[in-house]
Amino acid sequence: MIALIQRVVSASVSVGDETVGAIGPGLLALVAVQPDDGEAQAKRMLERLLGYRVFADAHGKMNRSLADTGGGLLLVSQFTLAADTRSGMRPSFTSAAPPEHGRRWFERLLELARAAYPKVETGHFGAHMVIQLVNDGPVTFWLDTG
Repeated sequence: MIALIQRVVSASVSVGDETVGAIGPGLLALVAVQPDDGEAQAKRMLERLLGYRVFADAHGKMNRSLADTGGGLLLVSQFTLAADTRSGMRPSFTSAAPPEHGRRWFERLLELARAAYPKVETGHFGAHMVIQLVNDGPVTFWLDTG
């Protein structure tokens, strides 16, 4: 499982004309599921999303996690993160999970997140989504459970 996380002042995701998820300060996590992902990867990704220290402490050092700050978590499925871009001029998606496998494990990550943390929002799996964000820093990291 892969996640591109961005520390944000705010973020929202819309499908059509409807905003389906929005947060204030916190993390936007764009998440891709890979073919071998399952329960262990979903649990590890959640642990990293809630515990990765990307927020400033009283001394300005990145020493606080999302769980420490109580910020929002916006989870958005994005299979294109798993693309193989090493050759040619067009990405290959053979390293991304097939849609039903991806849906199953993204939704399991979402279920685990909602059970563990009170401020979780999401988009719609497989939909064309428009994401708006105000990046804080900017602070962006690539997390990989593989």
